[in-house]
Amino acid sequence: MLRNIGIPELILLIFLLVLLFGARRIPDIAENLGKALQKFKKASSESDDEDTKEEKEKSKTDDKK
Repeated sequence: MLRNIGIPELILLIFLLVLLFGARRIPDIAENLGKALQKFKKASSESDDEDTKEEKEKSKTDDKK
């Protein structure tokens, strides 16, 4: 998806971010984005753990039949 982004495009994106949000707000935005990604990954892994646990319990009850 982002394989065709080169140095000029990155410079333009950074310039637009600074222009839109200001230099002071960018670290806050990046920090909040990082926290949101951490929460998403944690919720996703917890969901996967619950699914695995349910599958194991289901296979145990199937084995008893």
